[in-house]
Amino acid sequence: MSFKVAVIGGTGVYDPYLIENTVEKEVITPFGEVSFLKGEYVNREVYFLPRHGKGHSVPPHKINYRANIWALKEEGVSRIISTAAVGSLNQEIEPGSAVLIDQFIDFTRQRPLTFFEGENDEGVVHTDFTLPYCPQLKDIILEAGADTPVKLIDYGTYVCTEGPRFETPAEIKMFKVLGGDVVGMTNVPEVVLAREIGMCYSTITYVTNYAAGISKNILSHEEVLEMMSENIEIIRKLIMSSIALIPDEKTCNCNETPGRMQVEKHRK
Repeated sequence: MSFKVAVIGGTGVYDPYLIENTVEKEVITPFGEVSFLKGEYVNREVYFLPRHGKGHSVPPHKINYRANIWALKEEGVSRIISTAAVGSLNQEIEPGSAVLIDQFIDFTRQRPLTFFEGENDEGVVHTDFTLPYCPQLKDIILEAGADTPVKLIDYGTYVCTEGPRFETPAEIKMFKVLGGDVVGMTNVPEVVLAREIGMCYSTITYVTNYAAGISKNILSHEEVLEMMSENIEIIRKLIMSSIALIPDEKTCNCNETPGRMQVEKHRK
């Protein structure tokens, strides 16, 4: 196998699709135990981790983000492609579009946000987030999606809220003023932890609805699931086509971020 890549499936993306020879594996981390599927696809070792757990049983604010990212790093994963269902803050970004976000704004409140708690060998660390998402992975996904029937937008700012409730129209107005394009509940701290630990990370956000106040409808999780289910095959194919295009050589600097966590120092 040339390298290891992981898919973190968000709402509606609950199975490994084309991954072959899958086995379930459990990893114990300093932050808890993680279970995921390990398999193969086009000469790559591929891991699949459903972000919300089996049966979508874990709400956004209860996900053990640190354990998930740590476990994948322990397994030798170097690249992560994640998916997330989002609401649109921009009427030009229509439901049914896919946005490859390149920035985020964090409005979470109670989640552990970092590996750097000042209690380990690294001490106090301030990680650079000028480029939160891997530019090489984003370009690969764009190439893979050139012929997809879904409108693929190559930029966007993701506003992450605490959840699990949906946002108010007043909050959505504020997020728009701040420059947000889409809103969701899971990308932070996942993207933060991946960068801290030196992993390439990119997210395919799928727009399921307009956000509160923009949409004329009352928001519901059922609406999100229905929109995802209608387009799940396209999203799956985009993910797998992207994995097939990832080269061995990296052209990004994700693994060279100042202050990167040295996982090997913390293994039990």
